[in-house]
Amino acid sequence: MQRCFAVVLLYLWLTVSCSSAPEQKTLPPIGSCSLATESTTSDQEAIGRVLTAEGELVVEQKIDALMNLWRAGATITDAKNTPDKPDDDQTWLDKDAIRHRYVRIVFPGAPTQADPKDLQIDISDERAIVTATTNIGTEISPGGDRWVLVKQNGCWEIESLTYNLEAQQR
Repeated sequence: MQRCFAVVLLYLWLTVSCSSAPEQKTLPPIGSCSLATESTTSDQEAIGRVLTAEGELVVEQKIDALMNLWRAGATITDAKNTPDKPDDDQTWLDKDAIRHRYVRIVFPGAPTQADPKDLQIDISDERAIVTATTNIGTEISPGGDRWVLVKQNGCWEIESLTYNLEAQQR
């Protein structure tokens, strides 16, 4: 009797475990879709919101939310105030390197303010190039940042940031 009961239990367990649908892993929202924006938000507004959120999340040191703004394969480049000499640039390639840069270089400086100003947004199809004034604490560098964002599945994601584009004063 006990053996029969065990066989029935095994049968039921196999039936249930084999027939259940595999769990769907839900990916977190990315880019502008990870932010609380209205569905009627224009592309210009969504892009501005992504860049504003990037600065806010830097100040708040919220690395996971910050990384949700970046697309896979993204880059950050420090042009080192020599925009005409790309051979001296420092580049962080892909999200792991970008995460490392935030955690090891940016966060320890504990910026109390990091927000782009004077955004000049040029949208062509699903790609936007944004020139902005660097405004981190007391550092203000007009036209010092160039952001590239790409729209995928209705969400604007950061593809690249190049900063320190303003030439050094001699």
